[in-house]
Amino acid sequence: MTPGDRMYSSSHEWVKIEGNVATLGITNYAQEQLGDITFIEMPHVGETFDKGDECAVIESVKAASDIYAPLSGEVTEINESLADAPETVNDDPYDAGWLFKLRCANAEEADELLSADEYEDTIADEEEDEDEDE
Repeated sequence: MTPGDRMYSSSHEWVKIEGNVATLGITNYAQEQLGDITFIEMPHVGETFDKGDECAVIESVKAASDIYAPLSGEVTEINESLADAPETVNDDPYDAGWLFKLRCANAEEADELLSADEYEDTIADEEEDEDEDE
């Protein structure tokens, strides 16, 4: 189930906006595709990103994947508990497995993100394409 209280990017990041701060993470679909997560290279507090910039790397037993900033802004906090327990992202990607918080530089960028229903349609399309490739 994709939570309806946040927005999503087509590159499988989620964003929960409260005021001008956005909490970011990866979706359940993304963590399932990655498999067991073994390490997360986080951005630093104070670092700034433009929408679409690579901002973190998640390593799993299968691969390393870039995480892209779904919004522009400055990192205000990182989820330090993931340094010792990166598998939390597998267990609880929408709550305890959040990655970092960003002070939004341009609130209008959120209008370009997907709703939960639109994101689920994107996943369905991807799965359909994978089935066709097999």
